[in-house]
Amino acid sequence: MADPTLILHALILGFVEGFTEFLPISSTGHLILAGQLLGFNGEKEKVFMIAIQLAAILAVVFEYRVRLGHVATTLTSDPTSRRLAANLIVGFLPAAVLGFLFYKEIKHYLFNPIVVASALVIGGFLILWAERRKHVISTPTIDDLNWRRALAVGFAQALAMIPGTSRSGATIIGGLFLGLSRKTAAEFSFFLAIPTMSAATAYDLYKNWNLFDAGDIPLFAIGGVASFASALLAVRTLIKFVSRHDYTLFAWYRIVFGGVVLATAYFGLVDWRAGH
Repeated sequence: MADPTLILHALILGFVEGFTEFLPISSTGHLILAGQLLGFNGEKEKVFMIAIQLAAILAVVFEYRVRLGHVATTLTSDPTSRRLAANLIVGFLPAAVLGFLFYKEIKHYLFNPIVVASALVIGGFLILWAERRKHVISTPTIDDLNWRRALAVGFAQALAMIPGTSRSGATIIGGLFLGLSRKTAAEFSFFLAIPTMSAATAYDLYKNWNLFDAGDIPLFAIGGVASFASALLAVRTLIKFVSRHDYTLFAWYRIVFGGVVLATAYFGLVDWRAGH
C-alpha cells in the first residue's frame, strides 16, 4: 500500500497542476515550489510532476471533444479543419525541436525555485506591458489564424521551457501581441497544449521509466484524477473570465507570488535551494 503521506502529496500536486496548467501563472513553476515545500523534489518526483500534466491535457480534450472530433472526421473535406490541424503542427514544432535539443540542460539547470520565481516576476511585468498596449485584433476567431501567426505563437511557447514562464502565459500573451483576440489566444493555447504536453510527457516517461515500479501506479492515478478535475474547472473558468476581463490580475499575482519567494530566499526565511 502506498505511503499515506505520498498519497496526500500526489493529491495536492494534482490539484496544483490542474488549476495552474491553463492559467498564465506557470504550472511547472508552482509544482516545483510546492514540491520543494513538501520535500517532494527528487528526480522521480520531477517526472511525476510532468506526467500528471497529461491528465490536465485530457481535460482539454474532453472539454473540446465536439470540436476536436469534428476536425478529426473532416480533415479531408473541410478546409477549416485542415487549417487548424496544420496550425497546431506548425505551432508545436519550435518547442518540440528545442525541447529535444536542450532537454538535459533544462532539467539540470532551470528546474529550481529561484529561476521559477524570477521568471514569474519577469513574466508578470510582460503581461502588464502587453495589456497596456493598444490591442488591435486581426484574428478574431481561431478559424482566422494563419500559419505564420501559429508559428510565431509556437516560438513564444518555446520560451516556456524556462520554468516559471508559463506555457499558457507565453502563448496567450504572444497571441495578443500578434493580434489574436483574448478568447482566440486562450483557445489556441489550449489546443496547442495537446500535442506539446503529450509529447513532453511521453518523452520524459520514456527517458525515466526505470525510476518507477508498479507501486507508483496509485500515486499517478490519484494525482491524475485531481489534475483532470481541477484542469477542467480552470479551462471553463478562464474562457468565461477572459470574455469580460484582461490578464492584469494574473500579472499581479505572478509579481507578488514570485516576489515573496525571492524575498524569503534573500532573507533566509525559507530554504529554496534545489534538493535541500
